[in-house]
Amino acid sequence: MALNVFDHDEYRPPVWKSYLYQLQQEAPHPRRVTCTCEVDNRPKYYGREYHGMISREEADQLLSQAEGSYLIRESQRQPGTYTLALRFGNQTRNFRLYHDGKHFVGEKRFESIHDLVTDGLITLYIETKAAEYIAKMTINPIYEHVGYTTLNQEPTLKKHLPHSPEAPDGPAPAKDERNAEERLTSLVRRATLRESDLAPKYEKVHNFKVHTFRGPHWCEYCANFMWGLIAQGVKCADCGLNVHKQCSKVVPNDCQPDLRHVKKVYSCDLTTLVKAHNTKRPMVVDMCIQEIEARGLQSEGLYRISGFSELIEDVKLAFDRDGEKADISSSAYEDINIITGALKLYFRELPIPLITYDAYPRFIETAKITDPEKRLESLHEALKLLPPAHCETLRYLMAHLKRSDYTSCDFTFSQTFHHVDVNDIVIQLNYEGLIP
Repeated sequence: MALNVFDHDEYRPPVWKSYLYQLQQEAPHPRRVTCTCEVDNRPKYYGREYHGMISREEADQLLSQAEGSYLIRESQRQPGTYTLALRFGNQTRNFRLYHDGKHFVGEKRFESIHDLVTDGLITLYIETKAAEYIAKMTINPIYEHVGYTTLNQEPTLKKHLPHSPEAPDGPAPAKDERNAEERLTSLVRRATLRESDLAPKYEKVHNFKVHTFRGPHWCEYCANFMWGLIAQGVKCADCGLNVHKQCSKVVPNDCQPDLRHVKKVYSCDLTTLVKAHNTKRPMVVDMCIQEIEARGLQSEGLYRISGFSELIEDVKLAFDRDGEKADISSSAYEDINIITGALKLYFRELPIPLITYDAYPRFIETAKITDPEKRLESLHEALKLLPPAHCETLRYLMAHLKRSDYTSCDFTFSQTFHHVDVNDIVIQLNYEGLIP
């Protein structure tokens, strides 16, 4: 069933706030004050705006003619260091200037001094004129009206992956491709989708990275203009949400990764992967375990005998390239140890282990407890520290190991189970009714 992304009863177009954009247009333009004489030992990365070692008073006099005027001088107090002198607000402001291949006075790095000054004047002007407005930008944000907080996602469900008789706990439904939806912004996608009761509801923080937006851009949280020439805000690398840096601190932990941004399976954060594919567990775990239980439970040395590393790498590439369409059947890989090796490799390459860094010390403490009842009680508390997607994946994996007669197979690979008794985990999950 196709998703109607133009449901006008549900989606209200946002009203983008142009006040900060207008202020950027009003900001003073940079005016380079050039040096009329030759200067000895001019750094090669500065031009005629460099005036050598002159005093603050001399710089102030040279810049007094126009707002936005600037020059570069060598510091008299610290020879060998350089200062950007900039006229703003009828006074000369001095900034320590650095160069490491690009010019910078703070976090932002620029190809040219002119761009640095342009961006600086915009920032100074907006923060001077609209300081109180900026401080209140996150109050009553547009995100509250058309974001996840009121209209949660409802992905169209894919068909289930095939089940093996030995693996009754199959994958949850995943998303259909939506060609029409791909034309919409990440904000509009949020506004046109609801959460399905059948879909796993795993919380995920946004993976924000500093981003340079080409052309005018507005924050998808507060709807205000994102000012400046470069690094105007941050972008979620997993779902594409674009917001101000300060707005990113108050955005809810409701990231819904998009497959256009999540381009790999291996080495991808576990929660990110399951939310991107709308599954209860990573599809690679479901598919590998189903294949192993369909034809490998009687194999000798399951998880102990290694398959050919080249073929294991080939399975990894197939998952990264084809996702759930990857062919790992016996016709493609006759040796079941290739599949067990691919499953172990998946867990080894997780950026955050299945038993997370935060929970791992608690599991280690649990393993040292000798009293069986206290050990299981401690393990119960340790399991609560795992993110829901990690806990569900661990539960499914333990159920598989129980069916695989875990006492006869070696599954102590990577940081996931090092020094942690798999038997204890299986017993505890079985006691809590989480595995059959």
